[in-house]
Amino acid sequence: MNQTGPRAELGDFLRSRRGRIRPEDAGLRSFGGRRRVPGLRREELAQLAGVSVDYYTRFEQGRAGNISDTVLGAVACALRLDAAETAHLTRLVRTAGGRDGTEAPAGPAPEEPQEVRPGLRRLLESMPETPAVVVGRRTDILAWNPLFAILVKDFGALPPERRNKAWLLFLDPEVRGRFVNWERKARDLVAYLRFDLGRHPHDPRFAALIAELGERSPEFSRLWQEQEVRETTHGGYHLRHPLVGEFTLAYESLNLPDDPDQSLITYTAEAGSPSEAALRILARAAAGASADSAAPGADHPSVRSDSRT
Repeated sequence: MNQTGPRAELGDFLRSRRGRIRPEDAGLRSFGGRRRVPGLRREELAQLAGVSVDYYTRFEQGRAGNISDTVLGAVACALRLDAAETAHLTRLVRTAGGRDGTEAPAGPAPEEPQEVRPGLRRLLESMPETPAVVVGRRTDILAWNPLFAILVKDFGALPPERRNKAWLLFLDPEVRGRFVNWERKARDLVAYLRFDLGRHPHDPRFAALIAELGERSPEFSRLWQEQEVRETTHGGYHLRHPLVGEFTLAYESLNLPDDPDQSLITYTAEAGSPSEAALRILARAAAGASADSAAPGADHPSVRSDSRT
């Protein structure tokens, strides 16, 4: 999968959003003529946003220069973008075009290592019956408790560069098999990954991850080209596990106030449900594994962290 620059990313995103809206749904009369692609044409979007066709063309190409918040808002409204998509559009515009319309410098900004605070590790350890994980940039898995490892994967047995949710979901058969509706999980993750990439457009490790997934997974390449953008903070998934069969868990994702690039994600089951019973069985298995690792001569802590800096 070829890598693209900020202007190409902006153009691809805007064309994909125009393609979702039919002129009649937007209250417009068609300009006539045969349509090569579905959705709004540039001139129709310009009409809805209240700008000239020439200006919108330069906007979509990342050449419009110092774009005001008013224009950004008008384009987002015309395209019916939600909050996550609007934030993503804003970041793409600011990255693609400098104040004079030239492309913004592409040099990577210095990146601070992501470290999980000791107090957060203790919080993970204090939840033996709740699967919990701390996820960082690029969906890197930074720390996890034993129950989350039992639920998904023995992350401690993986090399640090493979402790990544996106890589595991698309390229690890064991992790893929945990999700009964894998396609839905994959769509959600790819949409979040694109949202996160908008916040770190010059991260070389991010670019390398997207390139590898695009080359090795046709499914990832297909979903990536759909340009979906979401920041999902809660929901649920139907899972399967060799110890308990199929069950359902709900998740909550909380951004850390002192590091918005880190999220604490926890998983719970409805009280009194078969899923809660399944989760308790897994919790006992995790407790047993932790007890074994704490035996003399073992060197595996109950809460693990990614050692990368």
